[in-house]
Amino acid sequence: MIRFITNNIAKCLLLLVAISIIVFILVSVSPVDPVQANAGQTAYLNMSEAKRAQLAEYWGVNTPIWERYANWAKDFIHGDMGTSLRYNAPVSEVIATRALNSLALMASAWVISGLLGFISGIAAGMNRGRLIDKLVKGYCFVLASSPTFWVALIFLMIFSVSLDWFPIGFSVPLGVSAANVTIFDHLRHLILPAITLSVVGVANIALHTREKTIDVIESDYFRFALARGERPWRALRKHGLRNLMMPALTLQFAAIAEIFGGAVLVEQVFSYPGLGQAAVTAGLGGDVALLAGIAVISALFVFTGNLIANILYGVVDPRIRGARKMLGASGAVGAARDTGDTGSTDGIDKEQAGG
Repeated sequence: MIRFITNNIAKCLLLLVAISIIVFILVSVSPVDPVQANAGQTAYLNMSEAKRAQLAEYWGVNTPIWERYANWAKDFIHGDMGTSLRYNAPVSEVIATRALNSLALMASAWVISGLLGFISGIAAGMNRGRLIDKLVKGYCFVLASSPTFWVALIFLMIFSVSLDWFPIGFSVPLGVSAANVTIFDHLRHLILPAITLSVVGVANIALHTREKTIDVIESDYFRFALARGERPWRALRKHGLRNLMMPALTLQFAAIAEIFGGAVLVEQVFSYPGLGQAAVTAGLGGDVALLAGIAVISALFVFTGNLIANILYGVVDPRIRGARKMLGASGAVGAARDTGDTGSTDGIDKEQAGG
């Protein structure tokens, strides 16, 4: 397990380096002019050449990309993520300020979509061909083909504009001081974006769980349980739930990347101040330090989720634990043979020969 985690940490570090390099390259070849994008077209046209040159130096437009990346990487290793020129603040402060909103949104959507997808997938699989199965499949197919921003706009128009059940946007009420904002205000602004992000993420895990449920109910051990007189739902709970949990758990942790990508669009539609909205602002403004910082943090977050899924695999499925133990034992025997430490096996062979 220690070797497994160490190898994954090394892979994660290489991944973060590759992502940061790609972000710097993409921003450098982007047609976005940071000076014009942040100063405005009208102000840029009325600006003197000296002022343009000063702003270009401030944004590092004329600095070679390798030099900018080397300076950023050196500071990042020492714990300095750079300065966001768009927000005129350290990148770490911008990320810390907005990370709480994004984590609350993504965590809520992650839990809700996982539970809804798992339960609806089992219900559809156990009632294959019936009305509930058709409803679940139709719901999943429609949402799987619907863009996230389109669903967010529909929900915004229905539940916020027409019905006035939820706020139109933002994470806190407008015109209210921070001292007077309560936890209920935060939750009220969080509900609709979280629901929007949840219903979009249900389709994948629900359809996959449905297929796995059908495989379970068609298996020999499930039919044997039914032949012994057990009811279908009780037999599924006792004999098939672990077989359903393992792929669902993997899909759920792998869906962190999709949830983060959907959160970017949802935050834009609902004007929800999170990391996704900050990433869009950084990309449109050419703020490479902020964009690289968000990309590295999000990649680390996704990679951690996949690592946790791999570790929990052994917890859910005892067969994987047994395979790991067998691999470890075979490795120990091979190492003993390489070093010549085969006294125990020689003793057994001699005893067997003597007998």
